Amino acid sequence: MKKIALVLGIRPDIIRASIFINKMRAELGKNFVLVWSGQHYSENLKDIFFQELGVGQPDVELGIIGNSDAALVGDLLPKLYKALIDIRPSAVIFLGDTNTVAGSIAAAQLNIPIIHIEGCMRSYDWRMPEEKYRKITDHLSDLIFAYLPEYKTQGLAEGIPSENIEVCGNPIVDVLQTYFVAGKLRLTQSQSSKLRSEKYGLAEKSPFALMTAHRRENVEDEASLRRVLALSEATKIPVIFPAGYRTQNAIARFGVKIPKNVVQVDPIGYLEILELLTHADFTLTDSGTLVEEACILGTPTIQMRHSTERPQVYTWGASVKFDPTLEENPKKTIEKVRMVGKASWNHGFGDGTASEFIFDSVLDKLHHDSLSRHEPEAYQPWSKLSFIGDSR
Repeated sequence: MKKIALVLGIRPDIIRASIFINKMRAELGKNFVLVWSGQHYSENLKDIFFQELGVGQPDVELGIIGNSDAALVGDLLPKLYKALIDIRPSAVIFLGDTNTVAGSIAAAQLNIPIIHIEGCMRSYDWRMPEEKYRKITDHLSDLIFAYLPEYKTQGLAEGIPSENIEVCGNPIVDVLQTYFVAGKLRLTQSQSSKLRSEKYGLAEKSPFALMTAHRRENVEDEASLRRVLALSEATKIPVIFPAGYRTQNAIARFGVKIPKNVVQVDPIGYLEILELLTHADFTLTDSGTLVEEACILGTPTIQMRHSTERPQVYTWGASVKFDPTLEENPKKTIEKVRMVGKASWNHGFGDGTASEFIFDSVLDKLHHDSLSRHEPEAYQPWSKLSFIGDSR
């Protein structure tokens, strides 16, 4: 039986792909290989997400290391190249726009068909490393799954063939409907209130906001980081702030003072994030995934971004913009988000069938050998291969 490899590296990947992973494992067994790059490596950034979503541990862990994009990608490529030679998949799937997605170069070097989930998103901000990765991967890919029709239009404008792009809807809708909205893993009102009281010191029905900040343009620039925290202070209500370790290091390095109304904690699990997100008055975030989740669950957001590949949340009225690179008035932004109101919009992310659509499409194309763009007689990915280090 033909093999499929899925290469992931950060916790939002696990969330978005969880239903697809479980379906592929049930269908293909050991012929589905989950490769984990190690871009997010600590237990509360990875393992707890696998556990909560019922996703088995990765089959291959690359353990990439590095303190820069160049170092991470430089460590990734030879490790993934060798792993793919060992696995010998008929196709490799990448998701998103991270350093891990740059591994599509290794797959392309081996002439393995490439599938890109979350393709054709564009911020049109070339300073963002994510913009570079998603463009590179889209143009290397034999099959792209785009969440929205407008994303496909963006890909077509760059010359990507229409037959290479399939619009599937956003699988985060499926995940929320399956694991959270249906109540399977959701806490009761009293349990959720108890969690907020015991862990964060919030009284029952006390208003609060949720905040996340991890993008380098926000946390590695002192002025932007100070503006983000000034925005949190302007809420005038408690702000729960699960801060990633890079963010915590930046706060300490710059000597930035955490506002008194902000409760900073270490990264937390996915289900706890969703509980807080659902009950928060609003959310302040620079996360693309959290903006989508909040929009689907009906919680307004302040998107702390100079540019975004998800402008639809503005169009639908679910989010307001705060640009940390500018001298914006935090109080006015807070006033705007308070005027939005909870669940006062209809989102267009899909109907909860995206994971099924991707699963069916991948298996169909795998069965019919219709993934590669090469002529069959010329496409021999596993012939005359040399390993890294060979001089030939």
